Amino acid sequence: MLNARKSPVSLSSDQKRILWHIRRHGPMPRSRLADDLDMHNAAITRLARELINLGCLDETESQTTQRGRPLVPLALSGRVGYAAGAMAHPGWLELVLMDFAGDVFVRHAEPFSSPDPRAFIERVGELLKQHAGETRLIRSRFLGLGVAVPGFVPHPGSPRRWTTQWLEGWREIDLPDFFEDCLGLPVWTENESTLAGLADFHDQELARSYASALSLFVGHGVGGSIVSRSDIMSGEYGNAGDVGQLYPDLDLPRPSGIDLVRTINEAGGTLGSLHEVADCLDLHADVIARWVERATGQLMMLAYSGAAWNDPGALLITGSIPLPILQQIGERARLAPWPSPRPARPIHVTRLGSWAIPIGAALLPLHHVMTFEE
Repeated sequence: MLNARKSPVSLSSDQKRILWHIRRHGPMPRSRLADDLDMHNAAITRLARELINLGCLDETESQTTQRGRPLVPLALSGRVGYAAGAMAHPGWLELVLMDFAGDVFVRHAEPFSSPDPRAFIERVGELLKQHAGETRLIRSRFLGLGVAVPGFVPHPGSPRRWTTQWLEGWREIDLPDFFEDCLGLPVWTENESTLAGLADFHDQELARSYASALSLFVGHGVGGSIVSRSDIMSGEYGNAGDVGQLYPDLDLPRPSGIDLVRTINEAGGTLGSLHEVADCLDLHADVIARWVERATGQLMMLAYSGAAWNDPGALLITGSIPLPILQQIGERARLAPWPSPRPARPIHVTRLGSWAIPIGAALLPLHHVMTFEE
């Protein structure tokens, strides 16, 4: 993340270490936390009590060991507060609310086509107010809003992004500060494909098996991300995973949603946007199948090179094109030969579809509470 916002929850480094370890590895008893973090049992007991009182942790159902002694695992708690994530797709808006434990309890989608960032954030603010009266949110703390932005960082350290054409009005703005000024709430921003990879990494609990993953994103354009130690790896300039730049000519075949729409229309379709593809899966099944075969080949070239450079534990296929098409890409990708005697990476396909983007955005304020400088 390029922008460091202020969280409403202030924790010590040791408290954050405990939360982040449980975030990565799942619920665990105090004794294992002490071993894993090389901390004294008394310190873990004290810190756990503090975090329970703050609403960051809960004790879960006890487990009996072989010696018959019960162990009480500690898990992240939703009591401390909740966060929101939002994304302006070409033609629609998605918003989610997620508690601190990572449970999504609101998913909202509606038509939205304005390129004006003020119209976007004002509508998001209205939606947040609509849901603030829900029973589980009464007296609950709002931890922040994450906004997914389709675009790259044009200058090192810049809070601005060179957004895609349908959000051209977002380009010359310090987006985090602009959104915060409009809402009066803490706001984080990050690239859409980066956030989709982060959300799917945690949704599929890959952190339990892998320290890293490489994701390939097929949305309006094509992108990717690198997840390292269960969090975003942004890169030196904030553009890690910006593989769309390898396909600069939009008129040539590329593994993107725009290209998919054009391919269907060239075969007789009349689609006006990516949002309409889901309604013609059966009608244009043969065209889509041929596109999937070609696009998968292009994506796997990105996967091979990414694996060679980064040596990830797993590969993720994610995006905002219809989920059945992403699943077809995943099936073909698993059949593709790995171009070396080194182990082929396991390939996982998103279960969230386009919702991975706002869900990943909601993770930004949550992770800000618990991540720490090592």
